[in-house]
This record gives sequence, C-alpha cells and structure tokens, in this order.
Amino acid sequence: MSQMREPPILRRRNTHLPYDIVLNILARLPVKSLMRFRCVSKSLDSSIKSHDFINDHLNINKNHDNGYVIHMGSNPSPPSSNRPVCTVALDRSFDRISEFVVPFDFPFEHAEIVGSCNGLLCFFNCYKFIYLWNPSIRKFKKLPHTCLGQLNNVRIGFAYHSENNDYKVVRISYSPLSILEIEVYTLSLDSWRSVGFNLTINVVVCSELPASLVNGALHWMGRIKGEETELIMAFDVNSEKFAILALPDGFTNLNIFQRCLASFKGKLAFITCVCNEEFGFRCQYSVWVMKEYGVVESWNKLSVIPFERVAICLAFTEYGSLLLCCLNKRFESRGSRFVLVDTETLHEKEDLIQHPSYVTTFMESLILLDGTNVASY
Repeated sequence: MSQMREPPILRRRNTHLPYDIVLNILARLPVKSLMRFRCVSKSLDSSIKSHDFINDHLNINKNHDNGYVIHMGSNPSPPSSNRPVCTVALDRSFDRISEFVVPFDFPFEHAEIVGSCNGLLCFFNCYKFIYLWNPSIRKFKKLPHTCLGQLNNVRIGFAYHSENNDYKVVRISYSPLSILEIEVYTLSLDSWRSVGFNLTINVVVCSELPASLVNGALHWMGRIKGEETELIMAFDVNSEKFAILALPDGFTNLNIFQRCLASFKGKLAFITCVCNEEFGFRCQYSVWVMKEYGVVESWNKLSVIPFERVAICLAFTEYGSLLLCCLNKRFESRGSRFVLVDTETLHEKEDLIQHPSYVTTFMESLILLDGTNVASY
C-alpha cells in the first residue's frame, strides 16, 4: 500500500515574515503597544529603541496626526502635592482624552510648559529647573545647570532641529547690567553653551505666551529699548542667529490689551486684542497670518472675533481656535470662565477646563527612548 501524502495545503511552510516587514508593521502601532512588544525578546527591544525605528514611527504618526493638545492646570493633584496634572485633549473641541501626573518633584509655583516637539514636552519654572518629558513612554530628563551667570527676566524656547534631527532649548536672560545673554542646550550633547547676540539694536523680549516654532525658528514679541516700537524676534535654530520680523502694516498698539504669537497650520500667526471702554470693555480679537515667511507684505488678516467680555488669550491652536480666559470685574483670572472660540464659525464652547493653564500641541512618540541620563518611572 502506497504511503499517504500530506495535502499541499497542510504541508509545512515557512510562514516567517522578513524582519524589515515586521518592523514596518510595528512602526504603525500605538506607543503603548510598542512598549509591551519590547518584552517579547532582546532583539525586538533593541530594534524598537533604535534611532531609525524611533524616527520611522515618528514620521508615520506625523502623517496621521489627529490634532491633540495638552494643557496643565494651575492646581496640583492632590492639593498637597507639587506635581501638576497634564490633560491631553482634542485640539478642535478640548474634549478630554487622558491625563498624566507630572512625574518629577517640581516647585509648582510659576511652572509652565515651554513647548512641545514631536511628543516631547519642555517644562520650566522660575527656580531655573528645566525638564524634558515624554509621558507616552514614561521617561523624563532634568537638564544640567545654566552656563550663564545670574539669571534675570528669563525667556525659554524649545525647538526641533530638523537638519540634525536633534532638540534644542534656548534660554534668554539679562545680566545685572541689562545685557542680553543667550545659551543653547542640545539634547544629543546634553550640555549648554553660550551664544552671542548678533543684533546691533537693543531689544527687550516681552512675549506673554511661550515661543512659537515656525519655519525652523523660535519667535518672541519684542520692542526696542526706550521706544514704543514693537517687533518680532526670530531665532533660527540652525544658524543660532537672531533676525527681526516686522509686524503687519497698519498695526497700531492703540488700545491694545494683549498681543501674542502662535503657530497656525505651519505659519506664523499674530493675535491682538483691543478693548474699548466705549463699548462696555468689549474685546475684539484679530488674527493675522504670515502667508510667506519673512515677507512683511504677506501678512493677511485672517479673522476678526468680537467678544462681549474682557478676556486674555491662553492659546491659539493649530486648528484655529482661541482659548480665552474671561476676567472678572477686577480684571483678575480668579473665578473666571474659559471659552474656546472657533475663529471661522465664531462658535463658543464654555467650561472646558477648571483653571488657567499652559497649552501646547501633543502627539505620541518614542522620543527619549534611546536617550542617555534619562529617568524612568
């Protein structure tokens, strides 16, 4: 009797996928899943922590960004703690997605989120502590001490350096003689170094919101010392040189209650608020967008938003919404209400958050997973 042969469909076949295809599939998974896969084998853990995989995962996620923001409340949780809570929400509606408690002991007073790049957050407070934190992978890093002398009237900027695939923190301070000093921290070198101020004019930085990263440069509002002339200071992250950008033609600081800069769909935005007593202290917000970077003639007034209450702008989101903090009769934020205004439809949404907060964009990433001198929790 002849031996029975196994049907072709049941014959043993090599079902293993090539490793590069496996990594390509993994690069499309959420960060939480990838952190679990690191436990499968040492080789897989090594691959997920590799520089190339982290970049591949980042680039894929950038193309599928769902538009998230992260904001930090003014009260720690629990109240006896020094650790604030950060809330991830949808950019368009501020509907809550998740929450993270800041993992490091951080003097809470005057703490702020300086900015966010590729899922990496930068925190700063008036006690000179600066941290980088990626809540998605539960890792953070405390930056070394300043290389400058005494710090005064400090401004901080956080940027992604695309040409070197690196991250930089820029600190502007004023010496006891009111001389502007700049230092730059580079993540790959894990060190600060002093940078010369290349402008010949004496400029005072006076931004109210964190620096805006647009076109590879950090932007602050400024004015010429001793004058009323206002301007935009742009720090090129690659050349590490400052440049001056002009405000829109026709802009006047008459009755201006607030002015600030923001990033809007990759372009530089300039937001002003005018309050007029003749109209019962009603506010009018104007949003300008620089269509062609560096060209003053390309400033275009995108929208004008009338607002019946006195308010300060906390953020202007990439989607195009103003987050406003309505002030009380004493022009204080205590007991105030928060309103999200869609600049296209003028639709208002109230009671989004409970306390004043710093707001920045957010996305999941693996940045810092391959870092040195990084703490886990």
